Amino acid sequence: MDLTQSKYSAFVEGRELDPDVTIVMPCLNETESLEHCIANALDALARMQSELGLSGEIVIADNGSTDGSQKMATELGARVVDVEDRGYGAALIGGCRAAFGRYIVMGDCDGSYNFTEGVAMVAKLEEGYDLCMGNRFKGGIEPGAMPWKNKHIGNPGLTGVLNILFRSGIGDAHCGLRAIRKETFEQLKLSGSGMEFASEMVIKAALLKVRMTEIPATLSADLRDRAPHLRPLRDGWRHLRYLFMLSPTWVFGLPALAALMLASIIFGSGLAHYTGLISGPSFFGVSWSIVGGFLATTGHFALIMALAAHFHGVSKGYRLLRPVLKKNASWLTLETMLITGIALVLLGIGGLTAVGIDWSQGGFAALDNPLPLILSATIGALGLQNIFGGFLLSVIAGNDSQLAPKEG
Repeated sequence: MDLTQSKYSAFVEGRELDPDVTIVMPCLNETESLEHCIANALDALARMQSELGLSGEIVIADNGSTDGSQKMATELGARVVDVEDRGYGAALIGGCRAAFGRYIVMGDCDGSYNFTEGVAMVAKLEEGYDLCMGNRFKGGIEPGAMPWKNKHIGNPGLTGVLNILFRSGIGDAHCGLRAIRKETFEQLKLSGSGMEFASEMVIKAALLKVRMTEIPATLSADLRDRAPHLRPLRDGWRHLRYLFMLSPTWVFGLPALAALMLASIIFGSGLAHYTGLISGPSFFGVSWSIVGGFLATTGHFALIMALAAHFHGVSKGYRLLRPVLKKNASWLTLETMLITGIALVLLGIGGLTAVGIDWSQGGFAALDNPLPLILSATIGALGLQNIFGGFLLSVIAGNDSQLAPKEG
């Protein structure tokens, strides 16, 4: 202990007030592993100084420890930052915000990661990358360091889903050892308080098209004599739901297009038989027009939700406006939504009026074919959704009639 303290005293006395690199560790009652982790981080900073010419500091983002972790970290030469908001992500966000370095290396405070591997990560940032991730599946996982269900199901599965939704190209999206530019960290506007923070960083980096890369990283067994803070089922679900929360295209957009296409087929087939363009039995009977109306209204609603979620992400600064929307931004206005909505409502009223006249002329007997009635009601409903949706998008845009937000 005395030798370690003397090493850190020398480190504290010799470090610069304006470091190049900050190593951030989230901490919650980590006295068992803290000394090892800070010693390892010091070795990493020494290598960064000798190999890259970069100075550094160590920040312990304490999340309410009650075992004396703060005092130990301070004695070992680290700078302690108290983070009131609870959670793994909240601690890391608080520590990164307090970092003085232009580069940030983050890793867990349980001894499972080797911070000297962060030297190669910082070197990647020096090359021009904005974010460098560790890949434990390429670097090696020590026996017992990761439960089999996490190793073979959880992590590969969640990373696979993430890459399908966001095409990040990262092979291990949940590795806790990673390096990022301070300006990029601020640009991502991260907010995940729990374990979903790991996915959030990769997702938002992919959405903003920052330069990402990864290098092999090793994972060692936890040094602590207690259960880890990670809860596989709870935290796995938090990751998964976060993936879909940040993917309006998959949650709203694709289902909307599928529903609208199927509704068009159903109504198109029905109208073709109703007008005599196609003779013979219809594949979609008249009753299917009810399903068509359901699909059309649901799909249109989901499409508005896709736009709302996308515009929200752009306005918050963690998403880029899609090129097709940027190209047609001048048409995406509240007035356009209202005009088209009113036109659809009037068209629907016209159709319902025609059906009512035909119904009265038939002595108010049951309609032989309810297709015109269902189609007219559906068109009117789409018009009302357009009107309501236009105002919703306007509110999201900051009470502006220009619905597509400006980037940045």
